[in-house]
Amino acid sequence: MMSMRLSWLAVPVLNTLYQFFIKHGAAQLDGAAGAGWLWQALASHWILAAIAVEIGCFFIWMNVLAELDLSRAFPLSGISYVLIIATGWFVFGEPIVGLQVIGSGLILAGVWLIASAAGEASEQGGWDTKRNSLRANGGEDR
Repeated sequence: MMSMRLSWLAVPVLNTLYQFFIKHGAAQLDGAAGAGWLWQALASHWILAAIAVEIGCFFIWMNVLAELDLSRAFPLSGISYVLIIATGWFVFGEPIVGLQVIGSGLILAGVWLIASAAGEASEQGGWDTKRNSLRANGGEDR
């Protein structure tokens, strides 16, 4: 189970790393257009690193989805937004305003609530079990 948790946490970290590499790669590109721009991008070690990270993240995500319900796995991807804001501030010196801090807190709270609710639903049988029991009782609540 520990390796699944590490895989699960690797996804937002790798998404953040991808954005970091893309930002550096974009800064290297000059004003070329069309095929010239494409060749510049493919020659950039930052862009190539971003592509490699994204491919690795894809395979990790496939493994996570093979083991977990989508409703439990996907909310964690929201943490990427918070990590990217922090990376922008810490690495690139981008300013952070109060609304971003509040929004980040709400995202983290939402991820926690969704993940907790998904776990609670699976422990209690979920909505399908409740819906089916209502149908069996003629639609009357117990």
